[in-house]
Amino acid sequence: MSDNHQKVSDYIRPEFKNKKKIEETVSKILEKIRLHGDKAVDAISEKIDGQQARYIELKAFAEYDLEPALKDAIQSAHRRIKKFCQFQIKDLKSDQYSDEMGEFGFVYQPIECIGAYIPGGQFPLISTALMTLTPAQVAGCPTRVACSPSDHPAILAAASLAGATQFLHVGGAQAIGALSYGYDQTPPVNLIVGPGNAFVNQAKAQVQHRTQIDTLAGPSELLIYANSVKNPEWLMYDALAQAEHDANAVSLVVSESDTLLENLYNLLQEHDAGKKLLKQKGIVLLLADDQKQAIDFINDYAPEHLMVCDEALKTALFKNYGSLFMGENSAVAFGDYCAGPNHTLPTAGAAKFSGGLSVHQFLKVLSTQKISETGRGVLANISSKLAAAEGLVYHQKSADIRK
Repeated sequence: MSDNHQKVSDYIRPEFKNKKKIEETVSKILEKIRLHGDKAVDAISEKIDGQQARYIELKAFAEYDLEPALKDAIQSAHRRIKKFCQFQIKDLKSDQYSDEMGEFGFVYQPIECIGAYIPGGQFPLISTALMTLTPAQVAGCPTRVACSPSDHPAILAAASLAGATQFLHVGGAQAIGALSYGYDQTPPVNLIVGPGNAFVNQAKAQVQHRTQIDTLAGPSELLIYANSVKNPEWLMYDALAQAEHDANAVSLVVSESDTLLENLYNLLQEHDAGKKLLKQKGIVLLLADDQKQAIDFINDYAPEHLMVCDEALKTALFKNYGSLFMGENSAVAFGDYCAGPNHTLPTAGAAKFSGGLSVHQFLKVLSTQKISETGRGVLANISSKLAAAEGLVYHQKSADIRK
């Protein structure tokens, strides 16, 4: 085995650094906001970003002065994301059934007030505005608060197109605090979605006891599984693309082919970014003994993005991933921007128990029941016996009085 890659069995997912310090910093920020409200949000924003939080009035998308090509790209991406959301929601119908006991059913109801965090530090993430707001738009959430440290015109335009009803210009942990506790004319939101840096992520973790969140999104991850490919250079750029998100992002390439891994290593060495990322373990090349070991590793690692460069393999082999990209044509960058499925995905192994952001998370399922005259007597008898066994006296009386 070459020194340029390591065995799958030896790889361990890196731990996030400075976690304790970030937890303490965020805890202090949120406590100040809890106690002092808007004044604390403004003071913290002034200290960290040099400006107070403020609302920006959104214009119609057509009124934003953007390059025509960019404007077309934003509209095209929005159409595809919206189409996928409409596909997700089309079979979600409120329903009920009747029997001799009465009428029973469930109702899909949009969450009333949501906050969508849109990162805007190093890069203005136009695509995240579309990805976080469009599902809420399709679900029918009445209040959709976009929140970002960036006031880049393209982000404002994308937020407007994707249906934001308000735009709060503030970032970091204080933004999550403002959404969770309320700010100025906006009451506390019921759900916060969207990725962010370590401080944003930690703030979401600390408010989730009072405000629902989508997921705790850590550094970006890509796992490429390939053995024989037509275009190894494509894979090199895929690995570089995901690793450029931030300093803690990781791209793994898993293969049973020494030759493929060696070719990728040589290609990466020809680029300054590739050379640097190999050294820093931002890109890691892993050799598997056989297909079973590779697939077992993938399912245990549960990557955010999984790219499988063998269309003959059955997708059912792969159990845990945020989003699956089958074949060399399926660049993860397409999914990041405009393919349709959401790019807000579980990281750090969370794909073992959760999926990516979707229209479903902007809906709540409410049950309904209307008991008939016949049902009242029958259910009263059943309930009375169970209440007695549990020792809940007034539950039993509530049932017995209806016999």
